[in-house]
Amino acid sequence: MADFTQLFFGQALRMVEEMLLERGIVVSHETIRRWGCKFGMAYARQLCRKRPSRKAMWHLDEVVISIGGHKHWLWRAVDQDGYVLDEIVQARRDTQAARRLLVRLLKKQGLTPRRIVTDKLRSYGAARREVMPAVEHRSHKGLNNRAENSHVPLRKRERMMQGFRSVGGLQRFISIFSALRNLFVPTHQKNSALAIHIHRIRAMAQWKAVTGATA
Repeated sequence: MADFTQLFFGQALRMVEEMLLERGIVVSHETIRRWGCKFGMAYARQLCRKRPSRKAMWHLDEVVISIGGHKHWLWRAVDQDGYVLDEIVQARRDTQAARRLLVRLLKKQGLTPRRIVTDKLRSYGAARREVMPAVEHRSHKGLNNRAENSHVPLRKRERMMQGFRSVGGLQRFISIFSALRNLFVPTHQKNSALAIHIHRIRAMAQWKAVTGATA
């Protein structure tokens, strides 16, 4: 089964437009985009989330995104399985921004991790000493591939969408996009083809239940 996030954010516009056209209904891409903005967050909120654990490792990373000619930073946190824990768009790349990410993570997860892994940016260390001083911190670019690889799907989508128009639009998009990826993409552990197939069948069943309940 193909990755449903690609279907939802890539081919969905064309497929929905064609299905409606067969029924004599003509809609534009903008109309379908607005449907996504209206219902996407409601779907994302109802999707099951991974239970927090004190044994988890948080991989933190930030990537620059240009919006309207101005640089912004997308801060991301994923766990050891590649599950996206949180994302936040900020205008700065300093200790205050790193602290805000850690505080948001603690509020959402309710537990401190066993370890956090970051790149060489010193802001992470300063923020960690203020927010969670007892947590182990490893700062090494080579150890943080989990978070860096997590940026790749968004980069592909950014190119297909020819960039993002506003900070708010990007924040809404990543909230929906990451929730769907967490649901449909299996963990990075070594799984058999059958296990992956079963995982996606269950994910599709949950997706149908959520969208049916919302409708």
